[in-house]
Amino acid sequence: MSNMTQPRRIAIASHPQLPEAEALGGQLLAYLTGRGLTAAHASLYDEGLRDQVRSGAYDLLIALGGDGTMLRAGHLCAPSGLPILGINVGRFGFLIEVGPGDWQSALERVLAGDCWLERRMMLRTEQFHEGRSAGVWEVLNECVIGRGEVVRPVRLVAEIDGRYLTTYMADALIVATPTGSTAYALAAGGPILPPELRNILIIPVAPHLSVDRAFVLPEGSRVRVTVQTDHQASLSADGQPPVRLASGDQVEARAGDHAALFVRIQDPGYFYPHITSSLNHNPAAGAG
Repeated sequence: MSNMTQPRRIAIASHPQLPEAEALGGQLLAYLTGRGLTAAHASLYDEGLRDQVRSGAYDLLIALGGDGTMLRAGHLCAPSGLPILGINVGRFGFLIEVGPGDWQSALERVLAGDCWLERRMMLRTEQFHEGRSAGVWEVLNECVIGRGEVVRPVRLVAEIDGRYLTTYMADALIVATPTGSTAYALAAGGPILPPELRNILIIPVAPHLSVDRAFVLPEGSRVRVTVQTDHQASLSADGQPPVRLASGDQVEARAGDHAALFVRIQDPGYFYPHITSSLNHNPAAGAG
């Protein structure tokens, strides 16, 4: 946890397919420029805005959308250490700080420096094909190594720090950050980890005659998963379109060099009440 200096240059990035995000972005832009601050508003995928973020042109990025928008904002902002304030526009959000009707009071506090920064570990994920690097991703939730469209389990050999752990026969293996522990890993029966930890979580999806428990690994661990299959296999990083894996391909994951910085105005102990409230009020759980 760390304090944040008062922002003067602010980027507003909205989910491009949400008209309400676009409309709110316009309101925020008018509010900020009306206070004499430097501000710009564009889609999160606008290359001009993204280039400016990468070059250090801003002190704060306001992300308008849901959890997916926060993930993409994390990918963009973590390398340059740019803090992110999330404002929810009608999407379910574990990661988002501010509701759509609360933005003005929240922003006043942030502009006054009455807030703190939550550091969330990224996971550096690299694919190797025939011993050569075939792709690198910095993910905030998880990478998923598993079957393709063919509904058959794949054989996945897992190693930790170069030592053999176990061989899974499963639909997939999730390698997750603490942030990702409340995403797909949670749905697969994994434990909930507080967000500022730097542990790595590995959990199988639908394991068949294999270890069916999650492993929580210490900071500094390196995970290597080797795919052994005679049919389709794939890698998906933070829910992005899957990449095809061939038999013998390896996926390596370790704590990344950057952290996503989320702006918080809640009490630092917010996480536990927030997570239990969110789970208890999940319509899919049959409550409320």
